Order: sequence, then structure tokens, then C-alpha cells
Amino acid sequence: MTTRRNFLKTLGGLTLLTVVPRSVLGGPKHIAPSDQLTKGIIGVGGIGRSSYHFTSDKACRLVAICDVDRNHLQSALEMGKKKFGETLQTYHDYRDLIRDVNVDVVHIATPPHWHALMAVEAAKAGKDIWCEKPMTRTIGEGKRVVEAVRRNGRIFRLNTWFRFTDTFYGLGTTVEPLKKLVDSGLLGWPLKVTISGATGFTWKFFWVGKENLKPEPVPAELDYDMWLGPAPWKPYNSHRVHQTFRGYWDYDGGGLTDMGQHYMDPVQYLLGKDNTSPVKIEVDAPQQHPDAVGIWHKIVYTYDDGCQIILEGEGFESPGKVPYIEGPLGKVYKGFECTIPKVMEKIAELPDPEPQNTDFIRCIHNRERFALNEENGHRSSTLVNLGACAVRLNRTLHFDPEKQLFIGDDAANRLIDQPMRTPWKI
Repeated sequence: MTTRRNFLKTLGGLTLLTVVPRSVLGGPKHIAPSDQLTKGIIGVGGIGRSSYHFTSDKACRLVAICDVDRNHLQSALEMGKKKFGETLQTYHDYRDLIRDVNVDVVHIATPPHWHALMAVEAAKAGKDIWCEKPMTRTIGEGKRVVEAVRRNGRIFRLNTWFRFTDTFYGLGTTVEPLKKLVDSGLLGWPLKVTISGATGFTWKFFWVGKENLKPEPVPAELDYDMWLGPAPWKPYNSHRVHQTFRGYWDYDGGGLTDMGQHYMDPVQYLLGKDNTSPVKIEVDAPQQHPDAVGIWHKIVYTYDDGCQIILEGEGFESPGKVPYIEGPLGKVYKGFECTIPKVMEKIAELPDPEPQNTDFIRCIHNRERFALNEENGHRSSTLVNLGACAVRLNRTLHFDPEKQLFIGDDAANRLIDQPMRTPWKI
């Protein structure tokens, strides 16, 4: 019997020259539910080697790994032998993993300055994509990912899950009852959502950069030029890479971009803003260093209907009792304490939110959009990047959600589409 996997194995000579996507082999919609998917992980130095992601089972088997640090790659290879009893295919260049016809799903677990390039290349190669947060480092990169996924008919999953499962950090509840309450109109409209230490959310301000880093020798195991990729070339320093890269604007944006999509994506869902963005972003922050990310005090996003998302950072650690959601008719605090009498009884009588597709493997087999996909994921990534732009420029910004451009601010728009270092481009 000829199976899709056996057929792939007969293409040995051809695979040296080109990628044969599933669409050539009968189309994604013809994949049987019993057909085991395969995946490759790009970036196995941190989250990519975590117990949640470094998995292999009957539904999806891990077959390949890629990293530009030989030590990371070797550790992951040994882990694969220990956990799964098999030798994984290893790659130094992510493009080789993407070209591997034995890989169906590409899991991107690199620093964010690589996310867009890898996602677009994977989509063009006919791969489905699982991407870590933040989805992209810039708004323009996010637009390119949306276009590539849509044009190539791929299934995309962004890895933050609080809109559909798990207790939402320190808030003490899942998102579902909050969604039911917001949709009921019992709180009134517009709403104000405050994300703060006082409402159960911390911003990891230890993810700040160091100014005036001194050049250091590049470790023999690290391909630093490839690690930088599209980012501007700067002398190597150990604080730039691996576990502390988030403290530099070229690669990420500190605690804001590390935790921002986790915190704000569920709020976007609660407010029904999956297809739009705020029109004004106000910021209270010290002047930022051009290289090293610093702290910030407060960021306020305002939508055209008056809804607001307020981020309280440095200096707001103990401001007293603060409502998480506040509307004209009621307030909700941590632990689902609400000023509306008998709110839990009222919520119990309300219809449940619309079901969401949260089984990524099933979405791939059925070619159905995942609950947090390239489009709504791009919008919540845009929330993060709008805040980062306002912090970097240290001023109020006005944004057009349709054109996805800043209004009357050339400097801000230059942060939307930042140039990539030659030869990298999307």
C-alpha cells in the first residue's frame, strides 16, 4: 500500500532540488486523521526544549531540530534519544529544516527578530506553523506573515493560550466567565481594562538591557552572525544572546514584549477587538536608550469606541485595590470579585462563548483555522508593538487600524517596517 509517507521516501533525487508540499500529494484536505504528522523545532536553547514543546507522540512526531549554537543542538539531540529513543535530524541553518520534506509542521522558538522571516519561508514551503510569542518584532513583519499564510493556505498557531484555557495569571479565573460577562452588557460600555501588579500581572522588568556593552570573543560553539540574522550587526557580548536577548530593541522589547501578548491577547478577545487596533497610544516612561530596553511606567491604549487597555508598570506595584475591568455599570476585581450583585448566578444563565478550535493537530488535518491564528495573533502582537513604539519614541502616537500606519508621524512609521541586514529580507 502506498502511503503519503512512503511516497515521500521515493522522491529521494527530487528532494535534493525542491520541496514537495502536501498540496502536490493530494491536498491537505485528504490527510487521514490517522496519518501521523511530523514537526521540526527551530531554536532549542530555551522554550523549544521545554517539556511542553519538546514532545513526540502518535499525533505528531518530532523528527528534526535546528539551532545555531552547537551546545544547544547537542543537548536537544541527547534529549531526543533519552525521551523518544530515536536520533533526530539536526540542522544548523533553519532553511534546511524548512526544506526537509519529512517535516510537516515548523515550530519557531527563536528570538522574535527571526519569527517573521522563518514563518514566511515556512508558509512558502507548504509547512504549517507553530510560532512562539510575540508573533513578530514589528507591525510590518506581522503583516507579511498574515499575507504569506493566507496566500499559501497554511495553518498557523500562535503560542499563547489564555484566551481559551488555563487560569489567567494572577487574576484567579479563566477568561470564559469574563467573556460571558462582557458580552452580556451588564458592565456597560465602553470598558477599561487595567493590567497591573495590582490586578495580578507582573512585567518582568529584569528584562532590561545593559548600555555600552564591551565586545567579547564569540564562543566557538555559536554562529553569532547567523544568530543576528536580519538584526543590525553589533559586537558580540554574552548579554545580547540566549537568555538575556530580550533586553535589546534589535531582538525583542523587554518585559513588555515578553509578557505583553500573553496579557493582552485575552483582553483583545474579551473586548471583541480581534479585527482592529487602538487609535491612540499614550506613554509615561523615561527616555529609552537606542540599544538597551529600559523600564516604563504606564501605557494607555484607546480604541475609537472609547474602550481602553491600561498597562501599569514601574511605580504601580502597590497602588491598592484596582478593578481589572471597569464599566459604567460595574467593576470586576481579582478573583472575580464583582460589584454587580449575584453576578455568578447571572453568568450561569448566560450562553457560553462561541466554541473555539483549540486542537492544532485537528485543525491541520481538517484545514480549519486555529483559535489564535495569524490574523487575530497579528492584532494582539500589534498591541505589543504599538506600546514598544510609544516607549521608544516617548510620546503619544495616533494609529490608523485599517491602514495599520501611524498618523502624521514619520519616525513612528519607520518603526513599522524596519530594514533588515543584508542579505536578509522578506
